[in-house]
Amino acid sequence: MTATSREVVEQVMRAGREADVEAFAGLMAPDASIEWPYRPPGAPAGVRGRAEIRAFLAEGAGKLVRFDEYRDVVLHETTDPEVIIVEYAAYGTVIRTGAPFHQTVIAVIRVRGGQVLSYRDYLNPLVLAEVLGSGPAHRS
Repeated sequence: MTATSREVVEQVMRAGREADVEAFAGLMAPDASIEWPYRPPGAPAGVRGRAEIRAFLAEGAGKLVRFDEYRDVVLHETTDPEVIIVEYAAYGTVIRTGAPFHQTVIAVIRVRGGQVLSYRDYLNPLVLAEVLGSGPAHRS
């Protein structure tokens, strides 16, 4: 039996929190896409295809931020059974500095046949800029 859209999103969230690149990539459709509509300068707009997603995550997973927990997770099922909207607060540690990390995220995820087709990640670009060292605290 194929997992529901909600079940797939729950698995994606778990794999993301645990920085499990193989589990995360395995949930993606071969032609899946991840997009970041709001991002700091220099960050990619997105990645496309399971292989590119796997490579992108393998290069960066766990190198910028270690996620300790996701709090206040709310999954919204929509009138389109393929689309789940998820809200959550990510807490962790910035690897380079040891500083605490907190990011509020809203993601729109489309699932079909037990695989993620698209994942639009609406995160706060200012928080990401701080982690990358290009935010206000790092400007002269």
